[in-house]
Amino acid sequence: MITPQNVCRHELIGLEIYISNSTNPSQIGITGIIVDESKNLLTIHSGNGLKKVQKTGLKIDLHLPDETRLRVDGSVLVMQPEKRISMRIKNLR
Repeated sequence: MITPQNVCRHELIGLEIYISNSTNPSQIGITGIIVDESKNLLTIHSGNGLKKVQKTGLKIDLHLPDETRLRVDGSVLVMQPEKRISMRIKNLR
């Protein structure tokens, strides 16, 4: 189960996302569902199609399945998803 304490160790694909802050002003306010993730990019399906955004420089709000909202710094997520999922939590702090 995804919780605020372990969200960094889980798959992000399928979660609702809102970009609350970004170094690229045109990305602020993008909402949608994460459909793909690579080391440096998130692909978001929004009402206007697919948007690719860099993780670095983002502050994102994730909507977890239990309706919890969580603000995450995108730089914490910069690594290959398969490596991030298998890491110990103490390495992400």
